[in-house]
Amino acid sequence: MQLTLYTDYSLRVLLYLATHQEHRATISDIADAYQISRNHLVKVVHQLSRNGWIATTRGKSGGMTLAFPPERINVGTVVRQTEPHMNLLECFDKVNNQCAISPSCRLKQVLYQARKAFCDVLDDCTLADVVAGGETEVARILDGNIALARVPVPRPRRTSDPC
Repeated sequence: MQLTLYTDYSLRVLLYLATHQEHRATISDIADAYQISRNHLVKVVHQLSRNGWIATTRGKSGGMTLAFPPERINVGTVVRQTEPHMNLLECFDKVNNQCAISPSCRLKQVLYQARKAFCDVLDDCTLADVVAGGETEVARILDGNIALARVPVPRPRRTSDPC
């Protein structure tokens, strides 16, 4: 099973905010920290805000924070809200299923159980569980990436050529 990049970025935003609760973060902060596209993050942040996971403030001193303490943010719920579906195989989609053996396939039942186990693990996990004990290390790594992203790149000096 593979989660979409959208879900990955959603979880990354929440992890960043959980490890940086002392201030409002910007999309640029998060994009720089993970070295990912700001454009993709705009959509992700908008949806996380609409779903009530983060609080956003516009303006010069604006940014975003978690809307709840990390122990109240369930990873399974976030994944379900950000994944378009959890279809492991074509036969999981009852409308578009074209598999000839689907009516008698036992593999489908095994994979249903595997998906349920996957979701059960996510449902038992909060954002606080994910960052527990590693907040400082995660924040240090992400802050180091921000610092690197903000180092100005020297431009070649123009030399005046009298010729």
